[in-house]
Amino acid sequence: MKEDLRKGLKSLLKDIEKKSSKEKKVVVEKLSNTISLIKIESIEYNPFQPRKKFNDKELQELSDSIKTLGLIQPVTVRNIGGESFQLISGERRLRASKMAGLKEIPAYIRIADDQAMIEMALVENIQRSDLNPLEIAFAYQRLIDECKLTHNKVAARVGKNRSTVTNYLRILKLTPSIQNGIKQELISMGHARALVGIEDSFLQMKLFDEIIDRNLSVRALEKRISDIANPKKSEKIIEPKLDPKSNAVKKQLSKFFESKVDLKRNNKGEGMISIKFSSDNELNDILEKIGII
Repeated sequence: MKEDLRKGLKSLLKDIEKKSSKEKKVVVEKLSNTISLIKIESIEYNPFQPRKKFNDKELQELSDSIKTLGLIQPVTVRNIGGESFQLISGERRLRASKMAGLKEIPAYIRIADDQAMIEMALVENIQRSDLNPLEIAFAYQRLIDECKLTHNKVAARVGKNRSTVTNYLRILKLTPSIQNGIKQELISMGHARALVGIEDSFLQMKLFDEIIDRNLSVRALEKRISDIANPKKSEKIIEPKLDPKSNAVKKQLSKFFESKVDLKRNNKGEGMISIKFSSDNELNDILEKIGII
């Protein structure tokens, strides 16, 4: 299967510079809608990548996730001749994949800087009805990364509201395990949209597991999140004030035991007396006055 993919890729890229504009357009459209497996060693980093520093801990976490789940979001590369490629977007994913020991990586391949052509191919791909929410989010992100479009311009290109585009893009911030759950259709876009509002990744995963285990609907999940964010405060018990007679008894007892005494009564006349002590000696003094010892 992998060998077939490689052969197909070689065939598409063979003598690409000699192809006519019409032939190149066909290749661009095919590659834009296809995820290809390419050797990591054949990818060189983009020298114009503005980001130079990467968080080692986050890279290690992503690498561990890739070892377990594989790379969920493909990188994007540009063919620079033969089987050589240059990274366009996804350097963090590429570095983590190398750390995970991957020899091949899923990638979208571009063959030229024809912005209009790639943009058109991506938009056409988004219009397909069989894409899951994660695939749509990937496509929106590619329009931003590769075509340098803003959220508003992406929305205009695909005929959606800006908020819709933004909501899809936000699910790319979910943990890889949850993204994998979206990919496998274990949870819906509604579930994902609710989970993405939670910053704590541990809580995200806890709720994700609850959705699966308890088959929570989107509404049930939203209520669960609301309950966690706004726990019910325990009703404060308002104790009735002591009447003058009971208050006088309380003072007499405190004086008698030479310690703080608390006396509580309800409206039915039921109540409790408690005597405070802070050492064995004080306890013995109280017991002696009661006549127990």
